[in-house]
Amino acid sequence: MIDPYGSSVLLPRFISNRQKRIELIKEASELPSIILNTSAAANVVMLGSGYFNPLEGFMGLSEALTCAEKMRAKDDLLWPIPVINVCKDVAAVDKSRRIALIDPNTDHNQVLAIMDVDNIEPVEAEQLRFMANHIFSTTDLEHPGVSTFINLGSHLVSGKVEVLNFSYYSSDFPSTFQTASQIRDKITELGWTRVVAFQTRNPMHRAHEELCRLAMERIDADGVIVHMLLGKLKEGDIPGDVRDSCIRLIADKYFPENKMLVSGYGFDMLYAGPREAILHAIVRQNMGATHLIVGRDHAGVGDYYDAFEAQEIFKDKWIKDALDIDVFCADHTAYSHKLGSIVMMSEAKNHDKSDFLLISGTQVREMLANGIKPPPEFCRPEVASILIKHYQS
Repeated sequence: MIDPYGSSVLLPRFISNRQKRIELIKEASELPSIILNTSAAANVVMLGSGYFNPLEGFMGLSEALTCAEKMRAKDDLLWPIPVINVCKDVAAVDKSRRIALIDPNTDHNQVLAIMDVDNIEPVEAEQLRFMANHIFSTTDLEHPGVSTFINLGSHLVSGKVEVLNFSYYSSDFPSTFQTASQIRDKITELGWTRVVAFQTRNPMHRAHEELCRLAMERIDADGVIVHMLLGKLKEGDIPGDVRDSCIRLIADKYFPENKMLVSGYGFDMLYAGPREAILHAIVRQNMGATHLIVGRDHAGVGDYYDAFEAQEIFKDKWIKDALDIDVFCADHTAYSHKLGSIVMMSEAKNHDKSDFLLISGTQVREMLANGIKPPPEFCRPEVASILIKHYQS
């Protein structure tokens, strides 16, 4: 199986020994504590579940600035986006060397992790804007990732973490949320060697479905893992439980048994385009995938990135050499009236725009909200029924 990123074995920060975890939870109840913001909490879950291997915790300010500018963590490790814990108020933990990190997404002040504090440093607004500009290629507050990042707080708390639970993901998505280790175990159980990963924050339409088949065929893969993001999205995106139902329906009804795995991970969408595409590749290498599908406007939002910018970044030799996972580059896929099938538009000869079935996201949402199913060439009727129920509720 493909090695994890940056180490020969996966080194998740979750404390798997039950007795030790109970002892740490008891210790945490007596420690100074801070309530994390949702971005930092998502980072903790990713560290705990092994997806951010080989990182051990939150970066300090100097490392975060270098990471943002040059995509380098300590020891010259390629890392595209700083993993940071920025807080608005650190009075409760000032000068503390060991603190509890409280989950903002669950009730009763549940402890998410314990941190051994390296530094508590002020971070200036200009430094946050500097990092945002490198990460997102803009400081426009209309960009959902930028507006979140710039308003995280004024102090950066860094250090290694010992993760004690996976927030709400285990309870809200018990059949879908999996750690990188769990997915690796499943790949081994199935005997897969070439594994395609498909990242999604949307329900699967016919084009997504066919793209997974196409990638599997062209790289001769044993199977595909549809790996959905289960964390925070922007307003208007489809909630995780609805997406889960849609994707499982497709896997069960339209794919051969044991050819499509449906799984999810606990992270918030950043909408960071090419930088986030690299992060997606690291995450999928850590879970054991050998290939990641990177499509048109991957991890993008609005018009902030060029359509294929997230593919172009993988042509950089340093990035390519740092990763063991390969990228399957895909063009926009659509139904061809001429051919009677879904194709990659760039590969369809003697076609113009009118030869394709093209429906905008706005049109689809309006149709679903009005109880109208999109054409079956665009969306499976059963999936459309699930989405209509969601939009009309």
